[in-house]
Amino acid sequence: MNAGKRIIINTIAQYTRAIINTLLSLYSVRLILDVLGNSDYGIYSLIGGVIAMLGFITNALVITTQRYISYHYGQGEKPMVRRVFVNSLLLHAVFAISLFLIFIALREYIVFHVLNIPTERLQTASHVYLLSSLMLAITILTAPFKALFIARENIVFISIVEVADGIVKVFLALCLAWIAYDKLLVYAIMMAMILFCNLLAYATYGLLRFDECTIVVRKADVSMQLQRQLAGFAGWTTYGMACVACRTQGAAVILNHFFNTVINAAYGLANQVYGAIVFVSSSVLNAMNPQIMKSEGAGDRKKMLRLASQQSKFSAALMMIVAIPMMTEMEALLSIWLKEVPEHTAMFCRFILISFICDQLTIGLNAANQATGKIKSYTLLMFTPKLLYLPIGWLILHFGGAPVDIMWLFLFIELGVALMRLPFMRVTVGLNIVEYLRNVFLPLMPLAIISTTAAFVCVETFHFRFRFILTMVVCVATGMLVAWFLTLNSAERNSIRNIILRQRHANDI
Repeated sequence: MNAGKRIIINTIAQYTRAIINTLLSLYSVRLILDVLGNSDYGIYSLIGGVIAMLGFITNALVITTQRYISYHYGQGEKPMVRRVFVNSLLLHAVFAISLFLIFIALREYIVFHVLNIPTERLQTASHVYLLSSLMLAITILTAPFKALFIARENIVFISIVEVADGIVKVFLALCLAWIAYDKLLVYAIMMAMILFCNLLAYATYGLLRFDECTIVVRKADVSMQLQRQLAGFAGWTTYGMACVACRTQGAAVILNHFFNTVINAAYGLANQVYGAIVFVSSSVLNAMNPQIMKSEGAGDRKKMLRLASQQSKFSAALMMIVAIPMMTEMEALLSIWLKEVPEHTAMFCRFILISFICDQLTIGLNAANQATGKIKSYTLLMFTPKLLYLPIGWLILHFGGAPVDIMWLFLFIELGVALMRLPFMRVTVGLNIVEYLRNVFLPLMPLAIISTTAAFVCVETFHFRFRFILTMVVCVATGMLVAWFLTLNSAERNSIRNIILRQRHANDI
């Protein structure tokens, strides 16, 4: 199977699995909010809010190992794959333990002196902080195992684990209503247990099925040079993700300072939506990244850039098809999702969705840069500006600004960073910007315009209780048609047709 067809198959499979898991995740959040209430959920979002970013951080760390494994697969150096995995596992173990100890050392100061938490909930908040730190460490340890599955393009087991994860979380949310003990603490404990089970699942299956997967470290496998390469790549990747996490959690702290834990509930719910769309997007990226890395490893940079452009187009198109009708009917969707919708939730969600679409317009160039392995300058230029959101946002609120004002700032920074990738990649890898705009931006414009128009017509024409169903169906159907005829090129359409015909033939047999 050629790279293009493999990408399409993996993308469809990952996208389908991601949608199922996202629905399960959002439903469990609805149940949890109802059981905990706005104040306790706000505390969880504030102190344990790093959990909402764990999936994002995991995927970032996964890329470190996956990049090198895929790269050496592309070069045909299979013995190096084992060495990469062993050295990566050692580095991630040291990183996880170090980060856990740092968070624990700061626990009392952060919980009791920095955050604005009701006095009667301080002790529980301290325990939630401890469990959140443990979850972060477990997630980091999971990264090398998950990276191996992605590099081998084994998406089936990943899908099984993540769907099972979603089902268990819904079951936990249903059971929580019947627990008499402190529900917030029980919820944090169970979330930690679920993550630990995920780690066991990946590690056990990998050890049984893959020769290069091992927890036995032989002296011959340990390479200081390779560890320095991995540490450098992982270090800069971690810096980039730390900027994103600091921006997200820093904004929560700022909002908590100027307002209260109720607005943290609204912001936390918006970040749940953000985590869901990141989960969907990362599923698409996981399906395509191995081919991008292998192409660079094989020395075919032209193919690597073509696949990176295709990744941006696919990911942005999928996000537009789903996100545009969601933004239009956000209030109605939230009222169905949640029994009680905290103020500002719809506004936070809309800004986060449109900002994420902007990011996806050039997201493939992020993978292309990772494939080259030269990420220091890229990370400094693309992620450091995200930290500017905190001091500027604090000043806006300090001088009387509203929450919506800092979300406009969020949007402008995300759009600026997305556009900055184009000239950077032009300088570093010779990206043809005009060709990129012609192949990615132009095909997406009809999709954005027509989908937005369809949503606007539905909202202005129809006025009944469950109109959001009509809007979603009309916009998704319209978006898929526009994407098929105007966004995808003839080669991409032919690949999809061949896959469908081959599947029909297999079913007939």
